[in-house]
Amino acid sequence: MTEPTRLALRRRSFLAGSLAGAGILAAPAIVRAQPKEMVVGGASSQQTWTNEIMIPAFEKKYNIKVVYEGTRSLVNLEKMQKNKGSQYLSLVQMDDPVMITAVAEGLLTPLTKVVPNAASLKPGVTHMEGMWVNYLQPWVGIAYNTNRMAAPTSWAEAYDPKYKGRVILPGLQNTEGVMNLFLASFLKTGKPMAEAQKDMDAAFAKLKEMKPNLLMAYTQEGQAYNLLEQGEAFMVYGSISTLALARKARGAPIELAAPKEGTFSMPSGVALVKDGPMPEMAAAYIDLMLSPEIQAQLAAATYALPTNGKVPAPAGLDKLVIHPIDWANVSANRASWVTRWDKEMSL
Repeated sequence: MTEPTRLALRRRSFLAGSLAGAGILAAPAIVRAQPKEMVVGGASSQQTWTNEIMIPAFEKKYNIKVVYEGTRSLVNLEKMQKNKGSQYLSLVQMDDPVMITAVAEGLLTPLTKVVPNAASLKPGVTHMEGMWVNYLQPWVGIAYNTNRMAAPTSWAEAYDPKYKGRVILPGLQNTEGVMNLFLASFLKTGKPMAEAQKDMDAAFAKLKEMKPNLLMAYTQEGQAYNLLEQGEAFMVYGSISTLALARKARGAPIELAAPKEGTFSMPSGVALVKDGPMPEMAAAYIDLMLSPEIQAQLAAATYALPTNGKVPAPAGLDKLVIHPIDWANVSANRASWVTRWDKEMSL
């Protein structure tokens, strides 16, 4: 074999090896370009806006497949507990009281340092040094039948004898029902709302004054709102904006009043799962959720208040006072409150 021939063969071997090596190096890039799958654990009630607004925006921006498992907060907590050390959820959307338990069990990791838009959040929506934040504030008011009564301006109005047998309350199994305890204590004592939340004797004493006006207390809201639409009930005392205003939008004769004493927001938290897969993408998902453009879309779709301070509140709600809730106190005492409710508020 001549020297030129040997040189040509060595050159071809070198090129073949180089190309093979390039293929090895290029393969991960090809894999990285393929859509990946990230799992979000949330509430089934959030499925619609998640699928219609949040997931399409995120998948388009990052070319990553998102799977949303819609269930309940406690179910998501159980998933994290059972899979500790081998988590498959990347982030969770859960009620604030359940977040407290998740933090105590070491299931979450702080998010504020890896989520830039967290710096733009309103006061009072970042919790436990950034372990979770609220992404929306569905607010609680008095839903009323516009054919039966004028807009109530105060939480005290439901105690007026003219509403005998016309008021519906949520039970304490529903979080909005717990907030009615705080309002009752506030009306009874005149204490600042933060202090009134701790005075349950005053709360139950005041709520018992409303018993002649009660038509029912509910755990499932469907029947309650049907009675309100039909005019059998005049008001639902402690109604969530996402429920009442969605029915109004479908043509029901319902409006939601924001009483002058202020109100509360429903717990709508989002957090990073500790040691969850794809942590960078999970942080990016939360960051997009908190961005002004997505916040504006979500607030309009859910009839809730945005939590990003750069996004204006819906018309008429810019001065709405949202009182903070001591969720640790709720978590520690809710079971005993439910027992007391069953004894003292039964009709």
